[in-house]
Amino acid sequence: MVHAGSMINTLLLSIATFVYVGSMFFYLFGLVFKKKFLDAAGFAVFVGAFLIETAGLIARWVESYHLQYGHIPITNLYESLIFLSWTIALTYIIVDLRYKIRKLGFPISLAAFVFMAYASFSPSVSSRIEPLVPALKSNWLIFHVVTSFFGYGAFAMAFGASIFYLISDWYTKHTNGKVLSYLPSVRVLDDISYKLIIVGEVLLAIGIVTGAAWADYAWGRYWSWDPKETWSLITFLIYVVYIHLRYSWGWHGRAAAIFAIVGFLFVLFTYLGVNLVLSGLHSYGST
Repeated sequence: MVHAGSMINTLLLSIATFVYVGSMFFYLFGLVFKKKFLDAAGFAVFVGAFLIETAGLIARWVESYHLQYGHIPITNLYESLIFLSWTIALTYIIVDLRYKIRKLGFPISLAAFVFMAYASFSPSVSSRIEPLVPALKSNWLIFHVVTSFFGYGAFAMAFGASIFYLISDWYTKHTNGKVLSYLPSVRVLDDISYKLIIVGEVLLAIGIVTGAAWADYAWGRYWSWDPKETWSLITFLIYVVYIHLRYSWGWHGRAAAIFAIVGFLFVLFTYLGVNLVLSGLHSYGST
């Protein structure tokens, strides 16, 4: 028998998935027709999708207590995909309120939709709420996963800003200095990407440290060179190189944007690739 709460949380999350699509089209039309009211509509719909997704996550959390499992919905691949979408959306909303970069809403709403759709429609991803495996029964779970995923969200935003940097930079160079007036200046995009990478790196560092503490609690050792641990460290070091080049050599511009894009590919592999391709102590995340 399916609990009514289960149907409510999956319904809300499914609705949010398609509302993100609506937001994406508003942003796309805003890019094509260069109309600010379409961007404003896209942002309003995006916030609506975020609020519906938030309600879905809360409903799922409440449902876990009804089933007497009582855990935050970030413990399997389905929930982590939804939560990643949520953290990216929240990060975008915060950045948009600060910088008014509505054009970034298109790739961000697309990313939110892709993660939500993969969680909802992939036959390999189960949406069932299940009891925690012993390794996950720790208070470190929330600190480790939440900080890591907000770090991922910051890196995703830096990725989007860097994509737009390259588009704007290419356009300027091939139109004799003419700029894309409906995008922020390349200086602003470069600065946003850099600041987001700093935030993401700090959060990822906290995620790695809390993960080590969690590993000691669960498995009796802080570090075991598990594939997820190893790739998290590799990703962290890649962004360390970015920050070092920025501070020491004044590195910025096109090369920095490309580096930020490549860095996010490592983030994606650390999050999804390791779980789906490699096996290890974190393999429960793919089931």
